Amino acid sequence: MGVEFIYPEFEVIRNENRCIACRVCERQCANEVHFFNTEHSVMVSDESKCVNCQRCVSLCPTRALKIVKSDCTLRENSNWENDTIKEIYKQANSGGVLLSSMGNPRPMPVYWDKILINASQVTNPPLDPPREPMETRVFLGRKPEKIERDETDKLKCEIPPQIELSMPVMFSAMSYGSISYNAHASLARAATEIGILYNTGEGGLHEDFYRYGKNTVVQVASGRFGVYKDYLEAGAAIEIKMGQGAKPGIGGHLPGAKIIGDVSKTRMIPEGSDAISPAPHHDIYSIEDLRQLVFSLKEATEYKKPIMVKVAAVHNIAAIASGIARSGADIIAIDGFRGGTGAAPTRIRDNVGIPIELALAAVDQRLRDEGIRNNISLVIGGSVRSSADVVKAIALGADACYIATAALLALGCHLCRTCQSGKCNWGIATQNPELVKRLNPDIGSKRLVNLMNAWRHEIKEFMGGMGINSIEALRGNRLMLRGIGMTEKELEILGISHAGE
Repeated sequence: MGVEFIYPEFEVIRNENRCIACRVCERQCANEVHFFNTEHSVMVSDESKCVNCQRCVSLCPTRALKIVKSDCTLRENSNWENDTIKEIYKQANSGGVLLSSMGNPRPMPVYWDKILINASQVTNPPLDPPREPMETRVFLGRKPEKIERDETDKLKCEIPPQIELSMPVMFSAMSYGSISYNAHASLARAATEIGILYNTGEGGLHEDFYRYGKNTVVQVASGRFGVYKDYLEAGAAIEIKMGQGAKPGIGGHLPGAKIIGDVSKTRMIPEGSDAISPAPHHDIYSIEDLRQLVFSLKEATEYKKPIMVKVAAVHNIAAIASGIARSGADIIAIDGFRGGTGAAPTRIRDNVGIPIELALAAVDQRLRDEGIRNNISLVIGGSVRSSADVVKAIALGADACYIATAALLALGCHLCRTCQSGKCNWGIATQNPELVKRLNPDIGSKRLVNLMNAWRHEIKEFMGGMGINSIEALRGNRLMLRGIGMTEKELEILGISHAGE
């Protein structure tokens, strides 16, 4: 106790009349919150360890438990919030950097919620998706600027390598190590069944998942973990990770405690050693250097795979994207500041970067103004939460969207934001074998397939309501969007009119 004491954030409420001391909560809690008091033959709780993952609440057979947020707070102060004071106490006590996981939880503007979608009425009637053909397929990669013919006047049909998706959504990068084997298996199986792609993240590709290569994006990050020729050839596309929305400008860190067994083998580093990705690629300090790596990867894979470059959404993102489009890359992936992560410095996560909606609109417009929009496809991510967000992103200029947190929620994540601890009670962000087996890949992949099928149906309904029958006709069609509750500058950047105009 003392000056650094912080009252637990959550309280465990146990209904003694319902509790039968079956000890399920004790066995299920990786944080060791619950334990059996042998002297009094009752279950008790150490609330200081509770992260509100809801595992005990979900599995209690008698519904004897609930977790509530503590009402014991410091004195109210609009300038010094409780969390700010508690974080200072933690750092004063430890001298360490604050770490957090998942996305930015602060009440920053969510522009998706301030954008409305138009609908057809009379002159342009809506379409009926169940009875009229609706095309949700998209192709990602460099597109020809014009129709070309050879010397015999036949059409030239060869185009650069493309990614074909059954719908404009992919599962974003989550490395093996930061998430479990079973979580990766769920993503890989679901992507294959749906006809989309999932991303390995920067941890290499487990040997069991090479059979899903046609539905895999393999990532090359600054640490180059798990990168070798067979890995590059295994995927449908290669992504060079330059930045991440949750931590722009810094590298990654997977603690040595998670580098065990197959994680160590897949990443090609010794067991127990920290996997530290430097902030920059030490062979990339300019667009020219990036171009060199792009073409090195193309050479290594015989020009058969599109090359993606992933960057974080930052203030000069339009200029950065313009340079990437000229580097020889086929696809740009932009990650917004609300994107999730397994672990990031709290201050970086909550204060660096810009919203993906503004970044997307700025990049799409810049590439159009420069006449190079067809040179490169545009994929965005960073808190894409629903089919409505996907439709709005496509209308703002995206070719497709990455989702990660939404996919984890479908697997059972309860967003307790303690991924960095490795004690995920739902078997997702952990390498503990006893916890990993809590996630059944058969059930997990089925839930992901259900989610994507539901989103695809809703996307068709949106398009039908707009009188549009293909994703291609929706892409960059900002006339279908209107804003509410935004300033003129925000509307100008987004390139949309205010509702009522």
